[in-house]
Amino acid sequence: MSSVSDDVRDDFFVKNLLEKLPSDSRGSFSADQLLALKVAFGGRAWGVHAVDLRWTLKIWRWHYYFVVLAGRNRRELSRREREIARVAMVLSLAIFLVFSALLGLLMLYLVKSAFGINLFPGFSLGIWGWFQESILR
Repeated sequence: MSSVSDDVRDDFFVKNLLEKLPSDSRGSFSADQLLALKVAFGGRAWGVHAVDLRWTLKIWRWHYYFVVLAGRNRRELSRREREIARVAMVLSLAIFLVFSALLGLLMLYLVKSAFGINLFPGFSLGIWGWFQESILR
């Protein structure tokens, strides 16, 4: 019974719950009572998030609320969620690499144009002229 009690007391929700209680009453709960409290209150416990933005928007008679939560995921992901996370990571990496490559090519083009190097005589993309007019002036 003590191993079950120790397992329950090691739970994230139960630890946070017990920390909020007075120190003299923390040890008075049995494992079954702690599990019952977790079931009763655990579904509503959001915890602390790195990003916690909440606001409401009133449009005429109606109120709409928006919540943006972000933070470290502490729960175990299902197989489908792991696959989606993997695809999202690959897609994010691909977008980052394409953006970085395009930015690098733009920088190289601007440096080439600043030195007056023409790879194809009589041909220009017009980026150097736009850069001189918009950015340098």
